[in-house]
Amino acid sequence: MYPTEQPMDKREENNQTVVKEFILLGFGNIYEFQILLFLVFLVIYLVTMSGNFLIVVLIVADQRLHTPMYLFLINLSCLESCYISTIFPRMLDSFLTGNQLMPLNSCFTQLYFFGGLATAECYLLAAMSYDRYLAICKPLYYVMIMDRKTCLWLAGCSWIIGFLVNSVPTYLIKQLVFCGPNVIDHFFCDFTPLLQVSCSNTVKIQLLIFILSALFGLLPFLLILVSYSCIVQTILRIPSTVGRKKTFSTCSSHLTVVTLFYGTIVIVYVLPKNRALRDLNKICSVFYTVLTPLVNPFVYSLRNKDIKQALRKAIKHFSG
Repeated sequence: MYPTEQPMDKREENNQTVVKEFILLGFGNIYEFQILLFLVFLVIYLVTMSGNFLIVVLIVADQRLHTPMYLFLINLSCLESCYISTIFPRMLDSFLTGNQLMPLNSCFTQLYFFGGLATAECYLLAAMSYDRYLAICKPLYYVMIMDRKTCLWLAGCSWIIGFLVNSVPTYLIKQLVFCGPNVIDHFFCDFTPLLQVSCSNTVKIQLLIFILSALFGLLPFLLILVSYSCIVQTILRIPSTVGRKKTFSTCSSHLTVVTLFYGTIVIVYVLPKNRALRDLNKICSVFYTVLTPLVNPFVYSLRNKDIKQALRKAIKHFSG
């Protein structure tokens, strides 16, 4: 099951029970609320999927929305639909049946796709901030630079980078030995909980994950900061208050999403790991895995005039 170059001594490995499945504790032993949690998270899942699907349909159906900004939004909606689907089906099954077991291969598969999609979202949000920077700060060059080809290239690279980067730590974690305990105090398979239950020496892998997080997580965040620094400076130079508000409204939805997504990720992956922060980390994990995909369709629909117009047009069309 494990490669021969495993760092453990062969005799030690034979004397230990190799774990073949994990027990995900989820939100703790709250059996009396299992059905309630199942219903709550089922509603969240259905609303999230429906909201993101609606945004994609509205943009595809309305020719006026076939612009780079909304092509990025289609990618974000598709990404977050996949993102939440890597966690929710298994979680809902656990609430409904009480089954907390998760096979190793299923856990590694979830780890790979979740991590890949999370990294892809970091770069997609950076690409969207670059799009807003060009539109607000370099409007004369916007059409020449941000054409359909460039937009698709940036969106495609976000997906590719996400899965390529995440393949390295996922592969290395898969080579580790898990010999017990097999209890993971989390509601999905994530890097830190898995490293905590491994019997192997994980120092090098933890260092690698830190370096990759700094390079491929911090880099898009810095690009977003630079973009919005330039955007704010440009907005402040607009003489009229109405003009400033109108310009800022074109990027306020994206800024809200970025703040919520990166704010919770910093708490989960950057702050020191200790017992006092364990419950806080789990709560913040709920925010960026559950609430962020849930609120994004509402943020982009309620605060975006074009999306609201497209929605009214669709309702008018189907109502006759």
